[in-house]
Formats: sequence, structure tokens, C-alpha cells
Amino acid sequence: MATKSNVLDEARTLLEGRLAELDDEKRRLERVLSELSGGTSGRRGPGRPRGSTNKASASGSPRRRRRRRRGGTRADQAVKLIEGSPGISASDIAHEMNIKPNYLYRVLGDLEKEGRLVKDGRSYRVADSSADTSA
Repeated sequence: MATKSNVLDEARTLLEGRLAELDDEKRRLERVLSELSGGTSGRRGPGRPRGSTNKASASGSPRRRRRRRRGGTRADQAVKLIEGSPGISASDIAHEMNIKPNYLYRVLGDLEKEGRLVKDGRSYRVADSSADTSA
């Protein structure tokens, strides 16, 4: 009986050693994969959008900075399009700008509030700048 338990202990020790080696190799391979894929390992947490992972924040590595918006670029593009063809509809503007109309309606609403555009039915035109200066 002593030899049988001795054999089992040796087998357990060998298996535990091999598992430790495999764990080390797995960590090395994950590190290489992460470096090859730009810091993302291809797995994301449940409910997370594509392209986002929770590995970067868990490992303590620095997060990528988001590009800052250049304030009003879409609004300025919309105003230029409307200046070029007064009476254009929002869907036509969105088509010209290659963006979704839902986003453009928000931009156009803000431009109306600022007084830069006037909406007449479904068409838009640039507001008179002389009306602002006479007040």
C-alpha cells in the first residue's frame, strides 16, 4: 500500500507541475496576443460593445485617449450646404453629408436655437444675419 500511495503522490506532483508550466505558457501567449492586437485580446465583457475589453483596465495599462471633437464641424457643414441650396430638406442634407438623418435633426435643432437657421415646413434656410445686428 505504501508504494501505491507513493506512486499517486508522484503522479499528482508531476501533474501539478505540468499545469503550472501550462499556466505560465498561457500567460505568455496572452501577452503576445495582446501586443499583436494593439492591447485587445479579442474578448470583451458581457454587454460591452464590440472593440471594448475589460483587460486593459484590469491590468493597469494606460487607456487610449479618445479623439476630441472639433466643435461644430457637422453644424458648419450643414450651414454651408444650406447656404448653397436654400430650401433643402434635412434628409437631403443628411444624404449629402453621408450621415444619418436622426443625428442631423439634432444638429439642425441646435442651429435653429442659435438663430443660424430658419425652418420653413420641411425646408431650411440660413437666417438673415442683418436681423441679429439691428437689434
